[in-house]
Formats: sequence, structure tokens, C-alpha cells
Amino acid sequence: MQPRFAGQPLIDAYGDMGFRLAGQRFEGSIILTPQGLYPWNVSALGEATLESLAPIIGHTETFDFLLIGSGAKFVRFSKNIAAFLAGRRIMPDFMDTGAACRTYNVLRGEDRRVAAALIAVA
Repeated sequence: MQPRFAGQPLIDAYGDMGFRLAGQRFEGSIILTPQGLYPWNVSALGEATLESLAPIIGHTETFDFLLIGSGAKFVRFSKNIAAFLAGRRIMPDFMDTGAACRTYNVLRGEDRRVAAALIAVA
């Protein structure tokens, strides 16, 4: 899967079922990695699959922090996905999408190596 947007800009805004980064609007949920932005075709964390998380799983050596924005409410991955990630020493930080966006921007502002999977919110 190729990134839809190269680089890793700050998140300018979120809501209305999408995100704005570097002045561009992206509809739906997204995954941000140091390689770029990928569409994430899930509307709730329970819909996430290992296949949908491939941009993260395939690039674990490029980030030190993984933020999961679970939508409007705090939710975690299924036990199967959590066990798979733990087996690869990937320990995500779960929070609602708003908090994940703010935390992502702080970490990027500090030039930290961060990835994020963000569920779009209304």
C-alpha cells in the first residue's frame, strides 16, 4: 500500500468525519507513519484487522510511539490484535481521537518518532 500523502505534517483539524493536514482535507479514518498518510477503512476500532494495520505493522522500526485514536470514546483493539501486536513489542497508547491528535502534534513538535491510527469523528 502506497501512502496517500508523503511526510508527516501536523494535524491542523479533525472532525466532520475527516482530518486536515498541511491544508489538505482527508475523508475518513487515517494512519500516519513517518512514511506518510494512509487511508484506514474503518469507522470503529472493532473493525480493525491486521491487514488494515499493515502500514503500522510493516514499519515498526520507524517509530517509537504508536497512538490509537479510538473515535469519540475510549476503546481498545480486540484481544487477537492486541496479542499479535504485543508479540511484536508494539505497545499502542489508546485514547479518544481528539486526545490522540493533540498528543501526536506535541510529539511531532518535539521531533519524536510517532505513528498514529485515527478513527474519524463527527
